[in-house]
Amino acid sequence: MTSWRRAVQLGARFVRASIRSSNRELPALAGTQKCSRCFTSGITLTQQPSWLRVLRPHSPQLVSIRGFADMPAHSHLTMPSLSPTMSQGNIVEWKKKEGDELASGDILCMVETDKATLEWENQEDGFLAKILVGDGSKDIPVGTPVAVITEEKGDVGAFADYKPGGGGGGGGGGGGGGKEAASADSSQDQKPAEPADSSGSGGGGGGDWPPHSVMGLPSLSPTMSQGNIASWKKKEGDSVGAGDEMAEIETDKATMAWESQDDGFIAKILLQEGAKDIPVGTPAMIFVEEEGDIAAFKDFTAEDAKEGGGAPKKQATPEPVSKKAEGKQEAAPKQTPQEQSPAAPQSKQPSGSRVIASPYAKKLAKEAGVDISQASATGPDGRIVAADVQKLVSEGGGKGKPQQASAPGPEQSGQVTSVQSDDYTDIPNSQIRRITAKRLLESKQTVPHYYLTIDCRVDKLVQLRQQLNAGLAKDGKKLSVNDFVIKASAAALKKVPGVNSSWHGDFIRQYHNIDISIAVQTPNGLMVPVVRDTYTKGLTDIGAAVKALAGKAKEGKLGPDEMSGGTFTISNLGMYAVDSFAAVINPPQVAILAVGGSSKRVVLGSNGEFEEGTMMTVTLSCDHRVVDGAMGAQWLQAFRGYVEDPISMLL
Repeated sequence: MTSWRRAVQLGARFVRASIRSSNRELPALAGTQKCSRCFTSGITLTQQPSWLRVLRPHSPQLVSIRGFADMPAHSHLTMPSLSPTMSQGNIVEWKKKEGDELASGDILCMVETDKATLEWENQEDGFLAKILVGDGSKDIPVGTPVAVITEEKGDVGAFADYKPGGGGGGGGGGGGGGKEAASADSSQDQKPAEPADSSGSGGGGGGDWPPHSVMGLPSLSPTMSQGNIASWKKKEGDSVGAGDEMAEIETDKATMAWESQDDGFIAKILLQEGAKDIPVGTPAMIFVEEEGDIAAFKDFTAEDAKEGGGAPKKQATPEPVSKKAEGKQEAAPKQTPQEQSPAAPQSKQPSGSRVIASPYAKKLAKEAGVDISQASATGPDGRIVAADVQKLVSEGGGKGKPQQASAPGPEQSGQVTSVQSDDYTDIPNSQIRRITAKRLLESKQTVPHYYLTIDCRVDKLVQLRQQLNAGLAKDGKKLSVNDFVIKASAAALKKVPGVNSSWHGDFIRQYHNIDISIAVQTPNGLMVPVVRDTYTKGLTDIGAAVKALAGKAKEGKLGPDEMSGGTFTISNLGMYAVDSFAAVINPPQVAILAVGGSSKRVVLGSNGEFEEGTMMTVTLSCDHRVVDGAMGAQWLQAFRGYVEDPISMLL
């Protein structure tokens, strides 16, 4: 175990030990300001006052904090977690400037993580009103506000002198929320006998629950926004040590292990096996340090986690009426908010009526296939925002009749089951297949494809392969035609570097390294593992790398770093006796090579006479925004030269 991870664990234990003694000795403080900060361990430290910290789950994804009241409607963009181990990052360079219009998928800026310098893609349409953290800023904790966006261009000017936490009060989107905060403080002042707020929302041992942590679904890949619970490796009541595998999570890339970051016990599992399309950060389980605390969470629900782990149901009897309440002759409540009534500001819009929702909320609803009118609106004037849609999806709503909360079924957890009849069978799509389908569709809709096809004579390549394999046989190694194709592609990319690029809207990025993605068919769908530094590798190294990556892909064991960062893709269907085909570009790459099978044909020989030759047809799919026709043709000429004279690419 690395020293930094152990340090986080020891620090977490010390914090929780302090919490337990503080909960026994210190009264709750009304109107305490709350703020959050994201850490690598998959939890959030929430400041209750400055001396009391409570462990909470968090979503490592982009967090939008909407602010209203004194300032126009806006959202805070916070430093995202672009890798599973990222706790802070550096702003290398902003690609957008204040006042620019933003669209979903635009590159906001370059962020330097603990792994690499990555692109931060925008998730919502709007306008960049204010940049709070400039170019070159370093060591910015995940979750720190770095920019402000608005939905209306006319609102940009209002943020010229904006500073987070000032103007309109805190607690919300920086400039807004002041009136609501004041109202909340006033409400707390009227109820000094209620200690519920001392827990903080999201768990962490507050209220009448024993000390605990609510563990949210983690982000196991840089592009993961939701996942499926493939299986639980631990059950309720089990002891868990740091590094233990708790569950298998199906991401948009592969099925990966969710490892524990601390020692303790699983008190309650909130998401069942088979649950699908669960947004990152959704409460998944309850984690405690003491085995004796497990029984207290027998009836703990996901709603309790969302409401901050309030009083357990067995203690949901009316509290003794305070003197202030007796003076007003107010009756004690007969129900707890999380048990019997939704939050007051939420409302559902009638199906078929005009839906008032943000563009990003509509996009999320469309992708999830849910009726957005069924979402509970928490935005201003009954507006549905992205968080409302995510909640609707996580609860399994918007697709049919709601299920009873007491017994979660497949619909609640998002689980999809096979449907059979005498005429057909409906097979649920895996997470990988759904994401692949979405991205391929986006590629065909947004990338201007064109195709170049060429025939290559591979007699010399086949002969050289036979000679090399004869020498490698004693070591149990064997080269494939695909290994030569990969090496020839890398050499052609070195010769025509314009094809080794990617499109970024305002600029074209040309890569110095050559990392080739190889399309691999797996039982769960298409995967594209990456062979790094292909140009510098020999044929045997390329063959060994492809074999290892293909095996891991079929087993669903690929890591995020093995599936991302490719600069060019090869798809080979020659082994299926396919003569030729055209492949779909894998954005942001700008080209993909489709390789057909080799076959004997009658060709015109160098002596001017017809003879039999072994021919292979390849098709290069190009993005016309980057690769002009002449450039694509030059690349194919270089590729054919290396394939037809394979010795030249080994020199």
